[in-house]
Amino acid sequence: MEYRYLGASGLKVPVLSFGAGTFGGSGPLFGAWGTTEGAEARRIVDICLEAGVNLFDTADVYSGGASETVLGEAIKGRRQAVLISTKMSLPMGDGPNDAGSSRARLIQSVDDALRRLQTDYIDLLQLHAFDAYTPVEETVATLDQLVREGKIRYTGVSNFSGWQVMKSLGIADHNGWNRYVAHQVYYSLLGRDYEWELMPLAADQGVGALVWSPLGWGRLTGKIRRGQSLPESSRLHATASFGPPVEDELLYRVIDALEAVAEETGKSVPQIALNWLIQRPTVSSVIIGARNEAQLRQNLGAVGWTLTPAQLAALDAASSTVAPYPYFPYRRQEGFARLNPPLC
Repeated sequence: MEYRYLGASGLKVPVLSFGAGTFGGSGPLFGAWGTTEGAEARRIVDICLEAGVNLFDTADVYSGGASETVLGEAIKGRRQAVLISTKMSLPMGDGPNDAGSSRARLIQSVDDALRRLQTDYIDLLQLHAFDAYTPVEETVATLDQLVREGKIRYTGVSNFSGWQVMKSLGIADHNGWNRYVAHQVYYSLLGRDYEWELMPLAADQGVGALVWSPLGWGRLTGKIRRGQSLPESSRLHATASFGPPVEDELLYRVIDALEAVAEETGKSVPQIALNWLIQRPTVSSVIIGARNEAQLRQNLGAVGWTLTPAQLAALDAASSTVAPYPYFPYRRQEGFARLNPPLC
């Protein structure tokens, strides 16, 4: 397993990490992801650690805290061997303070997560969404306090826009507070919006990307093919409306390119899609999920080899889309490009 620094921090993380959204699944979304518990969850953790995957990502909102609870049980007795990443800010109830990133909510949410995870510290705490109702100063100061108290070690965000990340970093720098080192983002061959603004920001500010849904919300598992109907077993029947939309033209163009590379390499479609992501700038770790041991071992096969420049170029071309304003001139006009060359 390859390990990389998480952004500009001194923490090393594996290029593949495990997303525990499949643990304790319940409800229309998380129940479709998976319902792993008990001995099966511990077995998943065993396989991850054997492969060098020691970062496990979860969130308080995953099945109402059940994911954290199952993960806490699965890692019992080996806390020092793992890194725990969790997220909070999204609603956990209907009460006036059951959502957001206020001082009161964050302190209570961290204590609740520590209890469910059966630990006294969280390695990486990320805000799951930007809270426009709470002053950024209040949020960043509270996270700094929690770091100083030893309850969390590093901080990050998820699903933030560029200005939201930059404003938070600027306030942290101005006050000498701990700054975000990670941004958990959607990024895949079917969704490359991360590259327009968030990737250059990450490179400039030392914020490492943790990639969620690297297989395009389950569309790049190899089960979807041009000219064939969606398999009855696909979770997309139940979850497509929750995830990022994809136009059919882009979907099948990318699938065709992946299948061509799969034929050349002998690797599977998801392994190729994951390997492509691992080689992208600013990516610290790609979060993989699995409902069972077979899926996990399949995804773990994405490391230990590298796509050729020609194969990368073919995938880049198939997944390319027109950049929105103000980014498209820098990709399409020589004068603009000379002032701001793309990272990838």
